[in-house]
Amino acid sequence: MSLLFSPVQVGDIEARNRAWVSPMCQYSCEQQDGIPTEWHHEHLASFARGGAGLVMTEAAAVVPEGRISPQDVGIWNDAQAEAWAPIAARIRAHGAVPAIQLAHAGRKGSTYRQWSGSGSVPASEGGWEAVAPTADAFGRFATPRALDPAEVAALPEHFAVAARRAVAAGFEVLEVHAAHGYLLHQFLSPLSNHRDDEWGADADGLRVELLRQVVAAVRAAAPDAALMVRLSASDWVDGGIDTAMTIEHVRVATAAGADWFDLSSGGLDPRQSIPLAPGYQVPFARAVRAATGAKVNAVGLIDEPALAEQVLADGGADAVMLARPWLRNPHWALVAEAELDGAPDASVWPPQYTRARLQA
Repeated sequence: MSLLFSPVQVGDIEARNRAWVSPMCQYSCEQQDGIPTEWHHEHLASFARGGAGLVMTEAAAVVPEGRISPQDVGIWNDAQAEAWAPIAARIRAHGAVPAIQLAHAGRKGSTYRQWSGSGSVPASEGGWEAVAPTADAFGRFATPRALDPAEVAALPEHFAVAARRAVAAGFEVLEVHAAHGYLLHQFLSPLSNHRDDEWGADADGLRVELLRQVVAAVRAAAPDAALMVRLSASDWVDGGIDTAMTIEHVRVATAAGADWFDLSSGGLDPRQSIPLAPGYQVPFARAVRAATGAKVNAVGLIDEPALAEQVLADGGADAVMLARPWLRNPHWALVAEAELDGAPDASVWPPQYTRARLQA
């Protein structure tokens, strides 16, 4: 059996393989109520049917103002949790682990979805005032309001309440989103957090207190769930987060209760210059894994089964997360298993589809 199709533990949860689905925003809540729809159900269930080991939802906002766009999903109320429950159940019924990403967009909130416009959405169209560690805008987006200390102190509980709802809805893995320039990343980076209170830089200059408290709060709220953290391991801008800082962020989050780390990069600063290439972010995962012993997954243009297998075989990561390949082919894992392994794996191939595998 290939490494890609060998099982792996995520906390106390076993995933049937290491070919996972990354969070992918769909911006499809047309009622702007944060309630996932039939589109989300079909979208996510298709990947589980297609053989993924773990299927993660898009960023689910923990408060209304934590959405990226007015059309984002949420997990801040019971109606949303009730709508997520059959989606989580269907993912599980197809043999995959249902996972949800808990998020707050911060200064990148209240923006248009890609096909509806660009920039910040005005209140007349359902927008709101974005918030951030300090009143620094992201590019040409509207200038956010700096959160006051009491508002920052309330954030961990918002994540905790969302975590309890997510577990009640049937999700077995929770991911705290601290990457891609969203709120927790904004607090972590020296490029976006210029506070001089307890939520700014500590003695080591790491700006980790909010991350520490959010992870601890989610762990306390969901002690039996597996807990992942997504981090941007580089801001790709001088003076921003680098691999050495990320290693310390991982150590802090591990001590607070995290089981696994999802290593991505970028998204914080429009000045970023990213050298895109297949597997370009794997070195971040490899470095964190080597320095800390933490379980990690790699992301970033890992499109081909052979490359995914190589990443695992070379010790670059414990699993891989893909996004666009799943959109191109929701049965990506079936194709990969046929390419890498021998007889059809019953844990991956639905019996209704095995004739296709045998004829390949």
